[in-house]
Amino acid sequence: MRAYEIIPGTTVEAIRLTERSAPVACAGQVVIDIRARSLNFRDVINISGSRDGSPKTTGVIPCSDGAGVVAAVGEGVTRLKVGDRVAGAFMPDWLNGPMTPEVQAGALGGTVDGVLAEQIALPATGVVKIPEHLTFEEAATLPCAGVTAWYAQFVGGHILPGDTVLLLGTGGVSIFSLQFAKMAGARVILTSSSDEKLERARALGADHVINYRRQPEWQNAVLEFTDGKGADHVVEVGGPDTLNRTLQAVRVGGSISLMGVLTGFTANLATVSILHKNIKIQGTYVGSVAMFEAMNRAIALHRMKPVVDRVFAFDDAVAALKYLQSGSHFGKVVVSV
Repeated sequence: MRAYEIIPGTTVEAIRLTERSAPVACAGQVVIDIRARSLNFRDVINISGSRDGSPKTTGVIPCSDGAGVVAAVGEGVTRLKVGDRVAGAFMPDWLNGPMTPEVQAGALGGTVDGVLAEQIALPATGVVKIPEHLTFEEAATLPCAGVTAWYAQFVGGHILPGDTVLLLGTGGVSIFSLQFAKMAGARVILTSSSDEKLERARALGADHVINYRRQPEWQNAVLEFTDGKGADHVVEVGGPDTLNRTLQAVRVGGSISLMGVLTGFTANLATVSILHKNIKIQGTYVGSVAMFEAMNRAIALHRMKPVVDRVFAFDDAVAALKYLQSGSHFGKVVVSV
């Protein structure tokens, strides 16, 4: 089968297309013909090299998010059959309950082969059926960005109808969070540097939008929109360069779901704000298979459609990664067959 491997280098061009032996479904496993994969900023980091100086893993197939069709089932597999439309979980061994170092080590596309290939073998327990109304390209966006947003909103954030949710940017997690927040009856404030993207966010239901280039102290606009109280919950994808403003923008007793490293890995943090405002900060690293299945039930019930910005051919994976890295996208970038 054809597959991309990470090679030495410091850019997103540090992958090569190669031939690998086709995977075999061992006991308890299924083999998936991958029809589409979606990209995450994590893929840029894993391919080009971590900005914290730690060594990257070469020889690994990158990317965690894919959807396709079950091509073979191993001995003992009863919950899936050949022909089922499925997606693998980001951490296939995280079935339910708290995350552990062991399940975290199995995250696809890190030190374990991922989905930027024509096929993959995964434990059947770490594979879920995708909603029937979604295309493979749409379903491929679910395992990381979708599940992360679900975790942030409903597991970590516990948002309720009437809550105010602050979202930073218009990448995959933020757009999923916008869709989920509106599904739950929440009010959404969203930031971006692009007026065009802000208008697209309004069309998806954003109640208030802020251009942070024109309003660099955007936390003040959030306070104005909330009568000085601040947002009930924030989905924080920016990281070090945005976190202190986020602490100002969240209400007393509010919560922040932190998953972003877009601006780096370490921050000079105003910890006194966390203390005095009694803020809960929840690290949010994707989610379990159980969360994935719960999210899919909600998506199917509401006939929700993930936002796919652009689809690239498999042979154009490097171009897709460059496009993602440019930040020009709105929603998700997908690599198809």
